[in-house]
Amino acid sequence: MGSFQPNCWSEHEELKVVMLCAPSKLDVPDLTIAENVGWDATVNHVKAMDNFMGFKTTLENAGVKVIDYSEELSTDVKTVSEQLINRYFVRDLACVIGNSIFHGVAGSSLRRPEYPHAHSLLEKWFPEKNLKVTQPSTALECGDVLILNKDAILINIGMRTTLEAVESIKDRIFQEGFSEIAIIDLPRRSDTLHLDMNCNVTSANLLIAKNFMRYFPVHVLTAQTNRFEMTEQFLNHHGFDIYWLEKYNTIPDINFINLNPETLLISKQATKQHWTKHRLLQKKNLIEIDVTELEKGGGGIRCMTLPLLRK
Repeated sequence: MGSFQPNCWSEHEELKVVMLCAPSKLDVPDLTIAENVGWDATVNHVKAMDNFMGFKTTLENAGVKVIDYSEELSTDVKTVSEQLINRYFVRDLACVIGNSIFHGVAGSSLRRPEYPHAHSLLEKWFPEKNLKVTQPSTALECGDVLILNKDAILINIGMRTTLEAVESIKDRIFQEGFSEIAIIDLPRRSDTLHLDMNCNVTSANLLIAKNFMRYFPVHVLTAQTNRFEMTEQFLNHHGFDIYWLEKYNTIPDINFINLNPETLLISKQATKQHWTKHRLLQKKNLIEIDVTELEKGGGGIRCMTLPLLRK
């Protein structure tokens, strides 16, 4: 893995290297089990694997180097990993901010084993790049972290990420060169679990968001000061228009990923009208993929991807 160095300064620049993980080998065969593990529906492993392979191939065909970390695990670790049903939601495990890798900390005991599995590999591949949360008994799931641009980051706290964790890493984020971190505390429900289930960056100057977010303030931190702003005010300040969605299907409509400034990878189940109503989206190149079986686990395309290098 030494042929590149981690680098991410936005959500929209050209994606060059991404980490994925194949789904576990277990089915979720009935609704009772699905409910108890926090999933939306039953899942068939064979169908999920078909979705995953199509997803991986699409990324590779777009020129993205794909690292499936399940293929890199030692034999003893694989025995456990192959039974972890959420392991393909790699976004939460870590995030590259600037030139450093910030390790996530699980906010759910069900997901806790995945984190050291992935972190041990990241430490092996990039020994000088890894940073850990120093505050004990905290949680940091990186689906709550959105890199707006080289100046600003938006982070959600609450259900799976704590304020203490953000405070633990904020100084290092500023050292990377970012000047502002905005902290938002969104409703704590399954459909608002992480920040990327509520908003996402579509380009350098447009963010798509559920319309209720306009009512939420953000606490803006700099290296020396702090202040409060409304979400829209903060985003406008950093050059973003906001496309407010009044109606949405949370996972497929919000949880997409930018392959480059012109191209979005979206779910087959996404509401197509969203991409024709806003003038800044009408010329986007949209690549649709079928991740229907994988989305039943309660996450979407962004949740399944951990960008390691964007240019």
